[in-house]
Amino acid sequence: MTGGLEYALIAVAALWGAAAGALLPRAAHRFAVPAGEEWRSACPRGHPLAGWLGPARCRACRETPYGTDAGTASGAGAGAARSTGAGPAYGTGAAVPVMVTALVCAALAAATGTRPELAVWLLLAPVGVLLATVDFRVQRLPDPLTLPSAATALALLGLTALVPEHAGEWTTALLGALALGAGYFVLFLINPAGMGFGDVKLALGAGAVLGWYGWPTVLLGTLAGFLCGALYGGALVVARKAGRKTSIPFGPFLISGAFVGLLIGAYTA
Repeated sequence: MTGGLEYALIAVAALWGAAAGALLPRAAHRFAVPAGEEWRSACPRGHPLAGWLGPARCRACRETPYGTDAGTASGAGAGAARSTGAGPAYGTGAAVPVMVTALVCAALAAATGTRPELAVWLLLAPVGVLLATVDFRVQRLPDPLTLPSAATALALLGLTALVPEHAGEWTTALLGALALGAGYFVLFLINPAGMGFGDVKLALGAGAVLGWYGWPTVLLGTLAGFLCGALYGGALVVARKAGRKTSIPFGPFLISGAFVGLLIGAYTA
């Protein structure tokens, strides 16, 4: 790939990542609830939320002044709020997901080049960022994201295997998904307090994308995930923000490890 084309591809991937990241805050807010609770369907002030994608802002809150209950604002008060933009936002904003997703997509483009599997990585990257965000907040990996993303990865990679110039194998992707999912299931059975079943489901998708580039990439991505988790846990212990038995979300590190393995696998393919 020539230098100009390479830089253009990386720039387009970064723009895609930024655009996709800007749509994640609302979904992160709605999914970030403790286990056993229903997904959020309203903003903190009780206004119904429409859709799953978009910024973490509530139009009804902007139209209702502070200190006024939803549905009781006078016409004049609502007009004042509309003109001043008053009203609380929910969630943590779009800056972090936009920046992280853009960087992830740009790195994937730089490593993969013009090979067709890049389209699969760019479609899955925002889902990975969303999963990591939710798990960090509430230590929960939503089923509507984990299992469908694994199935989507295998389906898209199956189609990619039919396109010339791809650099992976769909059979190994399928076996990688089954192998990594089975390995995490064994860890879940051994220590369910330390490894959640959501991690097992997430491992299916991670194994699929890593397996595309072969077994060495599966091993590398798996080890990178455990190393990232160990370093994070050790840092918390050193900083006295956690003890040896403190539960930490492992999903973000499983995803980070898969990202590292995928970058290296794509670059060396």
